[in-house]
Amino acid sequence: MKKLIASGLLFLGFSPVVFADMSLEGHYQGKNLYVQSPESDDGFGYCISRVTVNGTPISSNIQTSAFQIDFTELNIKVGEHIIVILEHGDGCHPKVMNPEVILPRSTFVIEEIECAEDGSLTWLTTGESGKLPFVIEQYKWNKWIAVGEVDGTGESKLNSYTFNLVPHSGENKIRVVQEDNTGKKHVSEEVVFISAAPVLEMRTIEGQRVIEFFGDGKKVSTKYEVFDAYGNIVKKGYSSSIDYSNLAKGIYYVNYDNQNGKVIVKG
Repeated sequence: MKKLIASGLLFLGFSPVVFADMSLEGHYQGKNLYVQSPESDDGFGYCISRVTVNGTPISSNIQTSAFQIDFTELNIKVGEHIIVILEHGDGCHPKVMNPEVILPRSTFVIEEIECAEDGSLTWLTTGESGKLPFVIEQYKWNKWIAVGEVDGTGESKLNSYTFNLVPHSGENKIRVVQEDNTGKKHVSEEVVFISAAPVLEMRTIEGQRVIEFFGDGKKVSTKYEVFDAYGNIVKKGYSSSIDYSNLAKGIYYVNYDNQNGKVIVKG
């Protein structure tokens, strides 16, 4: 009976330790992670109890207030995908000082880039070190316009990409761009080609608030933007006509093909 009571008291007094995980995911960019680990709540030891990279425990001493994760000790190569898990007590909060070092950077090198008259864009890259989208930009209306996006592989080997864009009449300038966590744009060289697309004409229909686009005497669809006198875009799309019957009185400017026009809405 005494043994049973003692066992019951032992059970009631037992307080299990609860653990939590903190995880980070990215690609190795050649730099170490620096981690701060506060003392545990009970004052014995430090917050973090175990660290793994892609499932493998690191060999560094983590029972300290600060340590680094050296990925070279695990034979991890630059550009390799990594998942870092920090196991720690539920009542404490470790901190990774430089998590941005495992975010993908734009490091691509253009080996070849070209665009056919029909808008078929192809490019080859090497040296990628993280998965980032390539944004395809076309120069028109006196600015670079994003016209599409293709996901990058993030692999350093030779990669091949394609994208079909809509050429405008005359000279076309195209480039591909990546933007990483630094906020800086990594831009390819420009591709220039002459399109056989007809030069478009913008016409308004009398008595109706409709704009129509014509090329070689036929209605032709084109990308367009309509913006007000303050520079606010009020309509955009791809069509052979624009219904502007819902616009308020004023002057509006129209970007289409590689040209500019304007329309006046009367009260």
